Amino acid sequence: MTAVMEGVRILEVAEHTFVPAASALLADWGAEVIKIEHVERGDAMRGLASTGVLDLPSDVHVLLEHSNRGKKSLGLDLTTDEGLDILYRLAATCDVFLTNKLPRVRQKLRIDTDTIRAHNPNIIYVRGTGQGERGPDADKGSYDALAFWNRAGMGMAVARPEYGHVPTPPAPGYGDSIGAMTIAGGIMGALFHRERTGEVTTVDVSLLGTGIWAMGQAMAMSMALGTPWVQIPGGRNGTNPLARNYRTKDGHWLALTCLQAGKYWPPLCEVLERADLVTDPRFADHASLNRNCDEAVEILGAAFAERTVAEWRALLADFTGQWTVIQDTLEVAEDPQTVANGYVQECHTAAGTPFRLAAAPVQFGDEPAAPKRAPEFNEHGDAILGDLGLGWDTVVDLKVRGIVA
Repeated sequence: MTAVMEGVRILEVAEHTFVPAASALLADWGAEVIKIEHVERGDAMRGLASTGVLDLPSDVHVLLEHSNRGKKSLGLDLTTDEGLDILYRLAATCDVFLTNKLPRVRQKLRIDTDTIRAHNPNIIYVRGTGQGERGPDADKGSYDALAFWNRAGMGMAVARPEYGHVPTPPAPGYGDSIGAMTIAGGIMGALFHRERTGEVTTVDVSLLGTGIWAMGQAMAMSMALGTPWVQIPGGRNGTNPLARNYRTKDGHWLALTCLQAGKYWPPLCEVLERADLVTDPRFADHASLNRNCDEAVEILGAAFAERTVAEWRALLADFTGQWTVIQDTLEVAEDPQTVANGYVQECHTAAGTPFRLAAAPVQFGDEPAAPKRAPEFNEHGDAILGDLGLGWDTVVDLKVRGIVA
């Protein structure tokens, strides 16, 4: 892989997933990332299992690995002048300062934009927030399930009236990971701008803003029509029978998205061994299929229920329309396309325990980035302090006084 971020140094003061996952991507692409962690407990993500939110594996903290791969860790007390002095000295050596601390916390800790820039005028200052830098809720914390999923309209958009509830996000850190990709892109753009013009800038990404962008087409439709974007009962939005999900004999699902129904109806009927449907006047062309959508859906549903998903994979292999098998996460990991493109990568913990991670979704130089493991808490502390010119006696004194881990 072409290490497009090689030579870029990033200083991170952030926890959980949203912002740390952004620098994890940049580390995958070659950047050096120094992660500042709470001097005693480390990143709050390290203690996630104790919250009772998720049942995590005992041997590998895979959620921590996802958002902290390839970084260096330093435990540092930012509430002390000496701890801040170390942070400022590190900032002077870095290209990017990255944080998810709220505005009032940044001011309190003295890590706001102006203060960091006083120690490095050329640093790009990056803020990841829940609801944005401005407005009445700028100083309120949030999570992706709140700002990205529910506040941005996603939860309501996937809810169906027959459910009687609003679905939760489909995965832990779902909006966080999407938002992290957005931050990573913003950082790369800011670095490019600095290189071209010499001008430094700030980068702001929020979970709410990312969610609204992800819902962008639905937002545009809603605002143009004056109607909220919601599902209708049964989930049958539209009148195209070839843009539906159909259940197979063994309980799996096939998804069809053939937008040109009239074009793909005849070849699909051939696959189904229902030549009679090609000449059926109810389904003669696209307009007819739209008018008689319910009848077509009923016929297709019965046909797809006659065979297993394995049989349909074989029968549909040469079908020219657009379709896929609806897969669970374990099936995705073994999907031939996942394997061929390196979309899942092998890793090992510091103890040598193997595990797998989703790879960075952008590839450079025709090959995937191979993620390195996340650091142990304060794993690189002594080396980082030594690089700043601190002697061992000084480091020991800082450790004894709890300023560094």
